[in-house]
Amino acid sequence: MKVVIFCGGLGLRLREYSENIPKPLVPIGDAPVIWHLMKYYSYYGHKDFILCLGHKGEAIKRFFLNYNEALSSDFVLSKGGRDVKLLGTDFSDWRITFADTGAKSLVGERLLTVRDHVKDEEIFLANYVDGLTDINLTMVIDRFLRSNKTACFVSVPPTQTFHLVETDGDSRVTSISHAGTSNKWINGGYFVLKQKIFDYLKPGEDLVDAPFQRLIDEGELMTIQHTGFWACMDTFKERQQLEDLWSRGGAPWQVWLQNGKKGAPNSAGGELPKTVVQNSPNLQTGILMPDRSLREQ
Repeated sequence: MKVVIFCGGLGLRLREYSENIPKPLVPIGDAPVIWHLMKYYSYYGHKDFILCLGHKGEAIKRFFLNYNEALSSDFVLSKGGRDVKLLGTDFSDWRITFADTGAKSLVGERLLTVRDHVKDEEIFLANYVDGLTDINLTMVIDRFLRSNKTACFVSVPPTQTFHLVETDGDSRVTSISHAGTSNKWINGGYFVLKQKIFDYLKPGEDLVDAPFQRLIDEGELMTIQHTGFWACMDTFKERQQLEDLWSRGGAPWQVWLQNGKKGAPNSAGGELPKTVVQNSPNLQTGILMPDRSLREQ
């Protein structure tokens, strides 16, 4: 399946990096976050990427044009450096389409812009560039195919350390709870979409707000709730947390290292105990769809 990656936003909350380089190229360890995400999809056999470029898109093009696989793979050097034999590969079998979708476009607008690039795909994948997870992607796709819905996304518990407050009509507090222990879920991305999604998407719209509400009204949206690892690199602090995980070796999202072998994993993948499928009739109960307009698009 083709993978659409929204990587054209401004990355305003990562000013320490985004003033000089675009958010997709902010490094985690020895590779940018976009590489980690593409490596994840590649592990599951999805290696045809469409990058929705915008802010500093030329820097992303330059990164891939100058990419040296030897820096991320074992290799044998001989003949005084004239011959390099790679012992592994992570890039040569990728196909990448670079599409300019505007510096300030919403996610829905970016998706509409690349519609022609996925017109022959009955089902395709899409994602924000700044979210990493260990969820079994094969399982997500399989469950979506069995659902006969139009769209699917992964929902995760809130990761921020804030409290949720509920009040009555007189402004009296009726309950207060930590976001992480509440019965709320947030949009974690990792979309699986059918061509019909374009019937619900209008020019000038974001992907999640109005289009997803139309899908909910018709019972065409489902989510898979994931309580395993998921993290978003939205701030410098979150980037540092991901860096710390990487530095310890075998970060949770590096599924291509944990299983110790190449190729797509078994669809069971050990993920079933920590994921729950929820179809759209109940989707509005307890699920938060936060505004990601300031996040990477």
